[in-house]
Amino acid sequence: MTSGGFVRQTATIQDRINTAYAGLSDKLQIAAKYVADNPVDVATRSLRSVAATSGVSPATFSRLARALGYTDYEQLREDGREAVERRVSPLSERAHAQRIATSGHGPDAILQNQTGACIANIETLQASLDVTRLEAAVKHLDQARTVLLVAAKGSAGVMDYFGYMAQWFKSNWKIVGRNGTELAPALSRLGKDDVVLALSQAPYAHRTIAALRTAKEAGATTIIITDSRTSPALQFSDFGFITSTESPQFFSSYAATLVLMETMISMLLARSGPEAETMIRAAEIQIDRLGENWAS
Repeated sequence: MTSGGFVRQTATIQDRINTAYAGLSDKLQIAAKYVADNPVDVATRSLRSVAATSGVSPATFSRLARALGYTDYEQLREDGREAVERRVSPLSERAHAQRIATSGHGPDAILQNQTGACIANIETLQASLDVTRLEAAVKHLDQARTVLLVAAKGSAGVMDYFGYMAQWFKSNWKIVGRNGTELAPALSRLGKDDVVLALSQAPYAHRTIAALRTAKEAGATTIIITDSRTSPALQFSDFGFITSTESPQFFSSYAATLVLMETMISMLLARSGPEAETMIRAAEIQIDRLGENWAS
């Protein structure tokens, strides 16, 4: 589907559940949670088998499928099968499939596919995000004694950007997690007045999950930004936020994640008051003294 020149990507099961979940009945929410938490079972087993395992009737799963915009449960299952195949495929296989799929396509088509996917991811975030819960998480970040930012692999650079924005007016934020030598001492000092904010997308980094577990055991508040309700990070989170990462590329997209992070920074700044402006101005003065910016 196209809009304004952009190719819109079809919403995934996860996108549909995130968007519709709050408006579902209690029975449909139970069914939706099972679908989200057990994607392989849904993709590979019959409706009768899934119903027997979950304790949810086949009729309820059929109603869920229609509530999520599918014509029937079989269409939902097929969508789930495709999603599982994308998730478990090695990057090399995805890259090969992408190269074949885009062979003969011009740069305009590639651009439209990519921007369309990013726009769809951001629209899913806007439709599904619990802003009240986000405000509560931001309040914890604002009032924390220390905030540790944890991410690894492809998520590390995105978290660096988040930390860069925050450190203009928050002196108690620290980026950790790139190596165990740096992470371990920081985790050992955590207490109930601290916050750990982690970013993790499939394939999930063991170090990030372990850090969240340790933080939870220490009594710190834990916030996770991740890509699926099945993410292992969510079991150790006080606040979990799911962003859609669908992409026509062999890699997942961080576009919606960046929008969420920039929104959190804006909310933090609004809570910080005039002292934040003072800190930012002081940093600008030091940057000028160091000659960091290119003089035109």
